[in-house]
Amino acid sequence: MTSTIASTAPAALVDRPDWLTDDAWPFPVHALEVADHTIAYTDAGEGPILLFVHTGMWSLVWRDLMDDLARDFRCVTLDAPGTGLSSGTGRVDLTMSSQAIDALVRHLDLRDIVLVLHDLGGIATLHASAAWTDRVRGLVAVNTFAWRPSGVAFRSMLALMGSPVMREIDVLTGWLPRLTATTFGVGRHWTRPRRKTFLKALDHRGRRSFHHYMRSVMPFDFDRVDAARDAYRSLPAVTVFGERNDYLGFQAKWAERLDDLEQIEIPKGNHFPMCDAPAVVTAAIRMRFGQAAEPTSSDAMLAR
Repeated sequence: MTSTIASTAPAALVDRPDWLTDDAWPFPVHALEVADHTIAYTDAGEGPILLFVHTGMWSLVWRDLMDDLARDFRCVTLDAPGTGLSSGTGRVDLTMSSQAIDALVRHLDLRDIVLVLHDLGGIATLHASAAWTDRVRGLVAVNTFAWRPSGVAFRSMLALMGSPVMREIDVLTGWLPRLTATTFGVGRHWTRPRRKTFLKALDHRGRRSFHHYMRSVMPFDFDRVDAARDAYRSLPAVTVFGERNDYLGFQAKWAERLDDLEQIEIPKGNHFPMCDAPAVVTAAIRMRFGQAAEPTSSDAMLAR
């Protein structure tokens, strides 16, 4: 993948829509130009760096984790191209999402990063990070995967959700965002106004983008994903899955691929376990990654 060069000028603030209140998202939102997209990102707090990436919906899925963890960590997240507060006319697929992640990491010069990944954000971020594995010190995989899809059930689900027919049905009816906003999705502990805020960003454009991302999974470059994952095999890692949503056995597959792994199952959890039990997830992150990485000898020499 060719790195996208991002501007190093002071970050502009994104104009927040009236419906995105400070209560719903209590962080500033900045803009970064990447190819034909304006990427909306948040950089809040100080301390060890956590990079939160979800690809498909938008960053509000991380709201409760970031609100807690920003007291002790530097929390960075972004809306993938075509989603949330990001805007632009460029293509929307996993390769473009990877380029946006790469550009943001380089723009902010993030190092000693703990990757906190959900859903398609897992493969998009690992793809990007293949170019800078030395910047990563840990991994939190939240209901995500990091290998080429196999098996009839998995591949059929991707084909169905990425199909033009399913895409246009969702664009017309909004059935998927409405289901996602319920207690079976992100909304278990959210108020009605926050659920409405979540849905506001999932307009026709956002719904189309979700299905474009699903359609782009099968032709994605999984060789880069595999290379990055293998580079992280000995790093400290945590996986978090909902009790009711690991029907493809991802927890066991992560255990085969990572050596220093803590696995957490959220009782009665579904596809968004970080929203089902945010306190459990934040406690696990604090326990595992609360201290920044020790400086290397070269870093120490530069600091003198």
